[in-house]
Amino acid sequence: MTITIDDKLEKQIRERAEAEGVSVSAYVEQLVAADQSAEYELEALALAGLNSGPIEPSPGYWGERRGRLADRLNKTAPQ
Repeated sequence: MTITIDDKLEKQIRERAEAEGVSVSAYVEQLVAADQSAEYELEALALAGLNSGPIEPSPGYWGERRGRLADRLNKTAPQ
């Protein structure tokens, strides 16, 4: 398969593949496999959530959820 990508992106891919000691083709295959694995994991988590049973969302529940979300945002927000 042949694909055309931006020169800057191609350079990044080649550098990362070289840093990992693999060919560009093998590196791209790893990326696709990781993406597929993440998709399967997300689906499994969604199904586990659906099968976990009902919850009673009390005010404390929503406060805890907001706190966890705020923590995640603070960890990922650019400084």
